[in-house]
Amino acid sequence: MIPAIGSSVFDTTVSQTRAPSVTDGMASVDRARGADFNEFSNILSRVMVDAANTVKAGEATSIQGLNGKASTQAVVDAVMSAERTLQTAVAVRDKAVAAYMELSRMAI
Repeated sequence: MIPAIGSSVFDTTVSQTRAPSVTDGMASVDRARGADFNEFSNILSRVMVDAANTVKAGEATSIQGLNGKASTQAVVDAVMSAERTLQTAVAVRDKAVAAYMELSRMAI
C-alpha cells in the first residue's frame, strides 16, 4: 500500500487556513495570499526534503545489504520505497512542465 505523501503536513495546513471574509480589507487579503504562498512553499520544501531522505535511506540500506549488515527484505523495502518516491517526483515534474507549456500557449 502506498502511504500518503506528507498527509499529516497537509491535514494540519488545511485545517488552519480560512477564506478571507467580506469584512477583511484588501490589505488582509493580500497578507493572506502571501501567507498561503509561504505555507505552500514550506510544504513543498518539506515534501522534497522527505523525498530526498527516502532516496538516501534506500541507497544506504542497499550498501548495508551489500556489506551483509542488512537483510534482503530490508533492502528490497528500502529500494522499493525509494523507487516509488522517485516515480512520484518525476510524475509531479512532468505535470508541472505540462502546465507551464499549456500556460505558454495561451493567448494574451
